[in-house]
Amino acid sequence: MWRNREFLKLWSGQAISWTGSAITTVAMPLVAVVALHASPVEMGVLAALNVLPHLVFGLPAGLWVSRLSLRRVLIVADLGRAVLLGAVPVLAGVGHLQMLHLYLVAVGAGTLTLLSDTASQSLLPVLVPREDLMSANSATLFTQTVAGTTGPSLAGALIAAVSAPFAITFDALSYAGSALASLLLKEPPHLPVTRGPALTLTGGLRVLFGDPLLKPLVISATAAAAFGALQAPLVVLYLVRELHWSPLLVGAAITVSGAASALGALAAPAYGRLLGLGRAYITGQLLASLSGLALAAALTPLAFLSQLLTGLGMPLYGVPQRTLRQSLVPPALLPQTTATWRTLVIGGQTLGALASGALATTLGLRMTFLLTTAAMLTTTLYSARSPLRHKR
Repeated sequence: MWRNREFLKLWSGQAISWTGSAITTVAMPLVAVVALHASPVEMGVLAALNVLPHLVFGLPAGLWVSRLSLRRVLIVADLGRAVLLGAVPVLAGVGHLQMLHLYLVAVGAGTLTLLSDTASQSLLPVLVPREDLMSANSATLFTQTVAGTTGPSLAGALIAAVSAPFAITFDALSYAGSALASLLLKEPPHLPVTRGPALTLTGGLRVLFGDPLLKPLVISATAAAAFGALQAPLVVLYLVRELHWSPLLVGAAITVSGAASALGALAAPAYGRLLGLGRAYITGQLLASLSGLALAAALTPLAFLSQLLTGLGMPLYGVPQRTLRQSLVPPALLPQTTATWRTLVIGGQTLGALASGALATTLGLRMTFLLTTAAMLTTTLYSARSPLRHKR
């Protein structure tokens, strides 16, 4: 796989842009709070607009990408995001930056990210032989995890040095670098799909729910995403208020989760070959599901164990599920199914995150963790009783 020059171009471009995006994840909210004095309502709107394109444009995005050159989609999406994000420091420099501009950047960049991720995940099985798909997905997820773990620290240093608006310049430059990598990419010749019974707005749904293996995969992944998102916003709150942890301990726990996720991504190919793709997905999901139970025990060692299970479990089920989708879906239909998958899973995460505060207020933090853990374990049981358990 590492001798595959076209894969290396795709992977290196993504690695550059992921690092820049991790900086913006920290810098953009700080621009809103520090430079524009945003209210809590405005911050909520900004956060919602980041995911809104996946929910609104997810299904049509699959159609758009199916009709175009995947390489061209990557280039246009990278250049578009470079321009949008580059506008933030320019407007800040001339004193005209407003919350409306951040809203527009969030929607525009989110839409282009949807198109880019759909194209890159659809291009990977075209560039990489089937026997190398697990390793390629593992490398991709590992790089994304490392960028997401180290990016915020890099963002803090950049913001301290040049201020939040100008730190976003590095993200704009990262997309320019990613566009260059995509420009050098040699996409295998193919004819973009322009017609066919599956190429409709609901074609991705029919593919996912019409296959005996993909159906339990998408149902369990969507449900797990929703229940996991119910827990995620409450973890830091629980550690501080219920366990009375110091910021140092909280940071250490998050570091444990990030390190475990990186190790899990590296181990995922061997783990998948040992158990088979279906059982690797199920057991990885089980590990991630048990993290809420360990957290609810309210003991410091088990709280660290919880973060370890979360970090380790996510790549151990994430790499097999992505490989299964790429292996089972015909290449011509992969853009549609990928975009549809993202719509369902991100939609589940959005609903879970929105409901977490109300559920915790009503039931309390520990009871919320226990109930959502029970729901996630039920989801895992559904996967374990499906045909996935036999898929090697």
